[in-house]
Amino acid sequence: MKSKRKFTSEFKAKVALEAIKDLQTTTELAQKYDLHPTQISAWKKEFLEGASSVFEKSGDKKKLQKASEGKEDELYAKIGKLQVEVDFLKKALS
Repeated sequence: MKSKRKFTSEFKAKVALEAIKDLQTTTELAQKYDLHPTQISAWKKEFLEGASSVFEKSGDKKKLQKASEGKEDELYAKIGKLQVEVDFLKKALS
């Protein structure tokens, strides 16, 4: 059984850019890089969908990051609270 190959984001971007340039067909690129044409099409689609994020204002990115960090802190607090409850119940049952 073949092990699952892992590709770096740089490799995926390189292949996606070549696919976007249309200098070679997807089938030719698949043979060149030993990939399935469907995989190349998926990387191309993902690359094009994410391309707009390159031009987002840094303030927008910082807002999203702060919101994410706030949510993360909230989840850690919830985990801590639940752990205290579990510890309390373990002591109560023993």
